[in-house]
Amino acid sequence: MKALFVQVKCELGEAYKVADAAISDIEEVSEVYSTSGQFDLLLKCYLDNESDIGRFVTDSIQNLPGVKDTHTIITFKAF
Repeated sequence: MKALFVQVKCELGEAYKVADAAISDIEEVSEVYSTSGQFDLLLKCYLDNESDIGRFVTDSIQNLPGVKDTHTIITFKAF
C-alpha cells in the first residue's frame, strides 16, 4: 500500500458535502481534515502499489460534486 495526501479546494459552501462524500463514497480515503489556507480539505488516501495515482485522483476525487481544484502529495516512506 502507498499513502498519498490530496488537498482539495471546494466551491464556496461545499466543503462539508465534499468531505462527507469523500468518506462515504471512496473506500481509499481513510481520513479527511478541514484546513485553512489555499485548500479547504486534506484527504489521506491509501492505494494498492500497482494503482495509477493520477487516474484515482482524476476519476474519484476531482469528479466529486463541489470540488474545484486538487493538489496531490505523493509519499515515499513513513517514519
